[in-house]
Amino acid sequence: MNDADLAGEGLAMVPVGNDFPEIREAVRAICRNFPGEYWRKLEDTGAYAKEFVAALTEAGFLSALIPEAYGGSGLPLRAGGVILEEIHASGCSGNTCHAQMYMMAMLVRYGSDELKKRYLPGIASGEVRYQSFGVTEPTTGSDTLKLKTRAVRDGDHYVVNGQKIWTSRALHSDLMTLLVRTTPVDQVKRRTDGLSVLLVDIRESLGKGLTIRPIETMVKHQTNEVFYDNLRVPVENLIGVEGSGFKHILEGMNSERILVSHESLGDARYFIEKATNYAKERVVFGRPIGQNQGIQFPIARAYSEWRAADLMVRTAAAKFQAGLPCGEEANLSRLMSSEAAWNAGEACMQTHGGFAVAREYDIERKWRSARVQRIAPISTNLILAYIGHGVLGLPKSY
Repeated sequence: MNDADLAGEGLAMVPVGNDFPEIREAVRAICRNFPGEYWRKLEDTGAYAKEFVAALTEAGFLSALIPEAYGGSGLPLRAGGVILEEIHASGCSGNTCHAQMYMMAMLVRYGSDELKKRYLPGIASGEVRYQSFGVTEPTTGSDTLKLKTRAVRDGDHYVVNGQKIWTSRALHSDLMTLLVRTTPVDQVKRRTDGLSVLLVDIRESLGKGLTIRPIETMVKHQTNEVFYDNLRVPVENLIGVEGSGFKHILEGMNSERILVSHESLGDARYFIEKATNYAKERVVFGRPIGQNQGIQFPIARAYSEWRAADLMVRTAAAKFQAGLPCGEEANLSRLMSSEAAWNAGEACMQTHGGFAVAREYDIERKWRSARVQRIAPISTNLILAYIGHGVLGLPKSY
């Protein structure tokens, strides 16, 4: 495909090297059954996109990263990213189900054989929903190493006490990945020591030490605050090695940032397509508005930012899959893709003028979602701080 093929082709506009073309088309086919009206209704009612998630599950897309031995497809992280990218490029939302993908690498790489045999087949078939990730706390935020949720060994169980916030989809999930401190911070040599990862069965825990309270947000993200009050979690539900949870959770965080970056790429494509088509069709003062550089240049810049972000995301996914250190690339992917999506959204809003805020156009819905991507799963300022001291060697700012 050459540059002429790419220009002005709407959803046919794809990054150079159109990998996984069959998956891309199959995802788009599913998304055509869930138009903007479906997502607007969900916002009105606050309901979960269970029909959309069911369709993706039935097609096998939510089990893409699960090894074949457990009923999945055994595909690389990039394939999962392509699925999420096409979902967002089609106007739908991967927020409803993406956690199952980005937590999978951690469970597959560090989970015990018994734990994987017990849960992975059910997750692959859709009988078990694995959509919740408990890390952030209300008083520590992104300062993960200071988290206060404690798990104390009591025989063949851990007893968990604490609180998490921004735990999305907890009310629509059967399992939750939970980061806890098993050794107090004042008893470890390094702050990164003493953290552990537990797999919590929400079905068995609700009302027995686990309380979930929804948080209303500007985007219907199905997020919650979660309270743990003497919650008992079986020791065999430990993922990886006790005390090495920070190392394990980085696996999940890097895969999360790379996969969610694919969603931002999809959003950028959505906005660029919408803006380009409207700029061609909308005639004011006897000429298409896209003929005016004030309209044309922001869209062109958004396109260039998308292309650059796409290359970084591909690099990050390749390094992750190869088992190479990819913290820099994962963070740069998150920064560049979220900025590309936001700037493309701004260009699309300005191109459509007043029509951009009309709900039936779906632009404002996607625009709100794109804004959140610059905050979650990590804010752009924290990424810049990481690049400053972690990559460039500048004095640490915190």
